[in-house]
Amino acid sequence: MSPDATSPAEPLHDPAGSPRGRLTVLAGPTAVGKGTIAAYVRTHFPGVWFSVSMTTRRPRPGEVDGVHYHFVDDREFDRLVEAGQFLEYAVVHGAAKYGTPRGPVERVIREGRDALLEIDLQGARQVRDTWPDALFVFLAPPSWEELVRRLVGRGTEDEAERERRLSTARAELAAQSEFDEVIVNDDVRRASEELVSLMRSGRADR
Repeated sequence: MSPDATSPAEPLHDPAGSPRGRLTVLAGPTAVGKGTIAAYVRTHFPGVWFSVSMTTRRPRPGEVDGVHYHFVDDREFDRLVEAGQFLEYAVVHGAAKYGTPRGPVERVIREGRDALLEIDLQGARQVRDTWPDALFVFLAPPSWEELVRRLVGRGTEDEAERERRLSTARAELAAQSEFDEVIVNDDVRRASEELVSLMRSGRADR
């Protein structure tokens, strides 16, 4: 599925200054539970619009194309990069490519809806350069030991892949200071409600 194309130069506010939605970027280390938090928000806060990322990795058990990710091959992904149709994109863990289709996000913000991007640290840094007024939220684990336990417990990577992801996670945890807010994922409901509260802060119509 190809994302909508929209000119990146088009303003996000009309001349009359009508309010627009708020873009929130959620990032954090591998296995911290970003997907779990996103699933809770999706179920309990239907007013939040979710961007569906595109990736070249293979689907994990239970993942549905177009719902969890848009799964494409390298050729299609590279074609969309050349066409300028990503808000951000990156090669993650030295393997799969991930990207956020630009057009749907810009359209939803102009419609006055709150949008959430659940992406990796590389992608968050790109969005900060292209969309600096977004809210950037870092999801942190209660401890390093808990992060390792979660990664091993989900059983979706072999030992070599786990080591790669843990090495990346150490660097990602050191980047918390780059974010506007930090949420510790020690309880899914509490962390999810804190995230939505931050998304809606400052919005008079919320």
